[in-house]
Amino acid sequence: MSRAILLGLFYCSIFIGTGVSLPYMPVWFKAHGLSGAQIGLILSAPMLARLVITPLLAVWADGFAIRRTPMILFGLASGLCYGLIGLVSGFGWWLVFWLLASSFLSTNVPLADVLTLRRARREGFNYGLPRGIGSIAFVLANIGMGAVLARTGPEIIIVWICGAGLLCGVAARVLLPPDPVHEGGERPGRRDRWRGVGELLRNRPFLLAVISSSLIQATHAFYYAFSTLLWKAQGLSATMIGLLWAVGVAAEIGFMWFLEPWRKRVGAEALVMIGGLAALVRWTAFAFSPPLWLLFPLQTLHALSFAAVFMGSLQLIERNAPPHAASAAQTISSAMSGGLFIGLATLASGPLFDAVGARGYLGMSLLALLGLLGAWRLSRARPVS
Repeated sequence: MSRAILLGLFYCSIFIGTGVSLPYMPVWFKAHGLSGAQIGLILSAPMLARLVITPLLAVWADGFAIRRTPMILFGLASGLCYGLIGLVSGFGWWLVFWLLASSFLSTNVPLADVLTLRRARREGFNYGLPRGIGSIAFVLANIGMGAVLARTGPEIIIVWICGAGLLCGVAARVLLPPDPVHEGGERPGRRDRWRGVGELLRNRPFLLAVISSSLIQATHAFYYAFSTLLWKAQGLSATMIGLLWAVGVAAEIGFMWFLEPWRKRVGAEALVMIGGLAALVRWTAFAFSPPLWLLFPLQTLHALSFAAVFMGSLQLIERNAPPHAASAAQTISSAMSGGLFIGLATLASGPLFDAVGARGYLGMSLLALLGLLGAWRLSRARPVS
């Protein structure tokens, strides 16, 4: 079996867990008596804490000789913590173990990205192939759990995500190659690893790349939180809403699998700018509740507003970070885009929705414009490549 497929199967082991935990854990918490405010606090806690926790975990992971070793431990630890959610009782315990489980599992994603990018460059395959396989697993897990919940109670959610976390740990051992953390085989001390983080935080192009891409990724917060409610208010059926979501994910996968030659020609900065422009167009149009016939082509822009920005940011982060800080660089980027920025945007989306309904998308358009300007400035600072 090819290396790209093996890496894709590892991404599957991560996303079959998140494909269930993200949309369905609110169902479990609600069934156990938590209020909407409590559920929102639990769900947002890992996002907001990710800026601190994931770099800490990444620096610790860089102390190992083999890349997959900490990934095995993170997978097993996430499964254990997910399982403990089902064994303890009370808001405080659930908050603690949800925070830990989500942090462990989410840290495996940027670590897998570092490994996959290096292998893709060395062996000549498209990085988007394994990552796209993971996206398919996310969708299938989401749909599958929906069908299961129609026939059984919410306790199955805990069983599933606990098993998925443990599977991720096993998959890291079985599917990932024994690549060294550092190409030269050296194992820098803790002080040297933290020095690499300090270098990153003083690296202006790196910070501009992270902030620009994070702003554009954060524009999806209002869409993730309230698009279903807004489409229902427009009179769309649950089947049609599901189809609209599927179109967005299909466009994302198609971009990762089939547009690799175009992506290489365009260059990283241009990809982020194109994605920012697509986000600006998409959310501005959504703010005016477009008709169904227009929603479908707008949903295909997910290939640019999400996938193009994601792929471009991976290149930018890798290029602007020194090799000895590659893990920390990708995890800081992940913590900003998938944590702090989208966490804050999610918190702001609730009041926007209550105050202005669909017009809240215009707040996301503003974030897209800021990210677009940042990417433009980065492209002016150095040649597109």
